[in-house]
Amino acid sequence: MAENTKSRTGSAGRFGARYGRVARKRVADIESDMNDEHACPDCGAERVERQGTGIWQCGSCGYKYAGGSYRPETPAGRTVTRSIRAALGEDDE
Repeated sequence: MAENTKSRTGSAGRFGARYGRVARKRVADIESDMNDEHACPDCGAERVERQGTGIWQCGSCGYKYAGGSYRPETPAGRTVTRSIRAALGEDDE
């Protein structure tokens, strides 16, 4: 029965029947996203790994930077970057 649960819930299968379905699904989604391959903002290689909470490092070039706790780039960070680029683009013209 435990093997069947693990296949359905992914990495959150280790919790068994505890904590509820929604919480286990959220944990599984966060962990799968965290362990996906991410592109390095410096060299573009797909070798970025999480070093600690909010710290990400490229295994190829060694570039270390701050990001989100579970994702190297957060949706809010993307919005800020876009806003800064737009503001700088308006100043250049």
